[in-house]
Amino acid sequence: MSIVKLNNRGVRSATTFGSITGLGSMVFIKKLTASSSATLSFVDGTSSVVLDSTYKEYLFIFNNMHPADDDAKFQFNLSADSGSNYNVTKTTAVHRAYHTEAGAAPTLEYYPSEDLAQSTAFQTIAAEIGNANDESVSGYLHLFNPSSTTFVKHFMTNAGQNTYHNLAMQTLTAGYGNTTSAVDAVQFKMDTGNIDAGTIQLIGIT
Repeated sequence: MSIVKLNNRGVRSATTFGSITGLGSMVFIKKLTASSSATLSFVDGTSSVVLDSTYKEYLFIFNNMHPADDDAKFQFNLSADSGSNYNVTKTTAVHRAYHTEAGAAPTLEYYPSEDLAQSTAFQTIAAEIGNANDESVSGYLHLFNPSSTTFVKHFMTNAGQNTYHNLAMQTLTAGYGNTTSAVDAVQFKMDTGNIDAGTIQLIGIT
């Protein structure tokens, strides 16, 4: 089979292109807004939340999560009993990169103090978040097939922030909830104090 190469003239002269089918789309489900909130929880079947086999992937987009306390950690946990307990066993790996506003000390590192090894604790999405007016964290949690009763529950997080000591920081986490029970609720919180402000949107991916 020969390889067909398209140059600039060939692309410019093309009149039709084939379509790509089977790509998923994003469906908005629920938005929660923090206002001095201890926790923000998405529970399947409660307050119009869908977190079941309707979608194989779910995306939680958090926007400008601002802690009431300085030097806070933004965290999440999973539930397999409709939010009665947020204690699913998890194993994770965490990496982060950061850079100062002065252009100094660019660093990429494995972050073992925030990973989990078969722990039911809340997983940190981002640490060192300041509570000054211009400090917050934004990003997403991507949760895969939470309703499966065959496989563990994989997830990834990506968070960007300005820290309380003036660093631009990105934190990446990947791991799994080590349960074959369906996960039907997700809770977010700060490790200290309330979530002063911010929004989290839940989106299903078809």
